[in-house]
Amino acid sequence: MSDRSFRILAYAGSLRRQSYNRGLVRAAREVAPQGVEVEILDLAPIPMYNADLDGENSPAPVREFRERIGAADALLIATPEYNYSVPGVLKNAIDWASRPWPNSVLRYKPAAIMGASGGTSGTVRAQLALRQVFLYTETYVMLKPELHVPGGREKFDAEGTLKDEPTRERLRAHVEALAAWAHRLTAR
Repeated sequence: MSDRSFRILAYAGSLRRQSYNRGLVRAAREVAPQGVEVEILDLAPIPMYNADLDGENSPAPVREFRERIGAADALLIATPEYNYSVPGVLKNAIDWASRPWPNSVLRYKPAAIMGASGGTSGTVRAQLALRQVFLYTETYVMLKPELHVPGGREKFDAEGTLKDEPTRERLRAHVEALAAWAHRLTAR
């Protein structure tokens, strides 16, 4: 085993500063166990996918996104649920990262999905839709544990900071499970 930290690249499929899902990503960095580093990426600078702009001269934010995914040991994605599915900003980022096929940085990358909402579902449908997208990209999504966080109004403050200790403990277990999942995959 190497002396360097296990690196997780985390991002939320929401652009809103106080979003629960951005708060989940920040909290993941706070609760990460020793030896695990959670780097946060903001999807806001990534432009809408345009095949005319893809290739060697892709926009700088896209090149950085791909490089950071490639350098990460695993991905941690927090998705809101919009209209029973994944928000456009998240799907757009995945569309950029999935190219060029079959040499995409998403291919064979270990990943975990999580999500928080103000309602009762905790983004169950969005997480299922995201799993379907990752089937195509051949991204290795962790099966269990799942992390659905319903009732966000009670668990996050007005700034989007996760305050609920039981949820923070579930999040810690989720991050630990992702690191263990990725280690098992790469040990083969």
